[in-house]
Amino acid sequence: VTGAYSKPTLSALPSPVVASGGSVTLQCDSQLAFDGFILCKEGEDEHPQCLNSQPHTRGSSWAVFSVGPVSPSRRWSYRCYGYVSSTPYVWSLPSDLLELLVPGVSKKPSLSVQPGPVVAPGEKLILQCGSDAGYDRFILYKEEERDFLQRPGRQPQAGLSQANFTLGPVRGSHGGQYRCSGAHNLSSEWSAPSDSLDILISGQIRARPSLSVQPGPTVASGENVTLLCQSQGWMDTFLLTKEGAADPPLRLKSKRQSPKYQAEFSMSPVTSAHAGTYRCYGSRSSDPYLLTHPSDPLELVVSGPSGSPSPSPTGPIPKPAGPKDQPLNPTESDPQSAQRKADGWHRGSGT
Repeated sequence: VTGAYSKPTLSALPSPVVASGGSVTLQCDSQLAFDGFILCKEGEDEHPQCLNSQPHTRGSSWAVFSVGPVSPSRRWSYRCYGYVSSTPYVWSLPSDLLELLVPGVSKKPSLSVQPGPVVAPGEKLILQCGSDAGYDRFILYKEEERDFLQRPGRQPQAGLSQANFTLGPVRGSHGGQYRCSGAHNLSSEWSAPSDSLDILISGQIRARPSLSVQPGPTVASGENVTLLCQSQGWMDTFLLTKEGAADPPLRLKSKRQSPKYQAEFSMSPVTSAHAGTYRCYGSRSSDPYLLTHPSDPLELVVSGPSGSPSPSPTGPIPKPAGPKDQPLNPTESDPQSAQRKADGWHRGSGT
């Protein structure tokens, strides 16, 4: 008999995303003092696992179950129940269904974000998972999180399917690395995961770097330009964004130029694609997904061969010449770039 008590909570530790062949720990817990818990696999007549509970403070209780090895060819969905030893056949309501995600090897989808990967607290983001493999459903998950979101796919055009996931209003805890996978309705196997997408939350560090440009904010096509991001306080990494671009920001590891920390983003030779409005941010290795407040905006105008300004495109930032972008966990080696004095740099406009 089920339904005699309120439902417990079932979670996967450390995450419901499990590699093929791996194992995972499932934890069933309740605010009630159950003597034992039962774990049942959904849709299969497997003998349920039963474990005595571990008492918590204030009368709550919990138990952990080991599941695995898992494979992508089966569906791994579970519920758990609680009971007291005096009536072992009278169970609680079932927990919410917990489905484990076991990525397979079928074609990975793509994951993109609008309006962009850098977002201020309180704003909203749309993460779009899409594929030309005709998947019927998609999931979105954050690395090392206990939950994932699932959405049915829709077909904006023949042969393509996608799902939109809205995040927000965002806060600092939304910062992190996201992936998505797709699946067909008649299959329990999820696709290979998408490439990772970093979501970065600004305004989480009480600092605001400055952004300046050499030789100046108006340059002719073909010239060499360097954007300098500086901070009075310690920063591990500086990030450069271009307004209207959904691509990841450029990252460079900071260098100490006493009394400031700085990074130089070189663009040479510049083209009309470099024109636009730029901002920079700082981050620290302790939590690389949390950023400073943005610098004041700096508009770069690139004049054409005739000397007239070129229109400002809103596409991705062209890759700078010289040092390559640094990953979120950069290596110990600093990018090799010439040190310039701060004198003569043209700063961004105030807000």
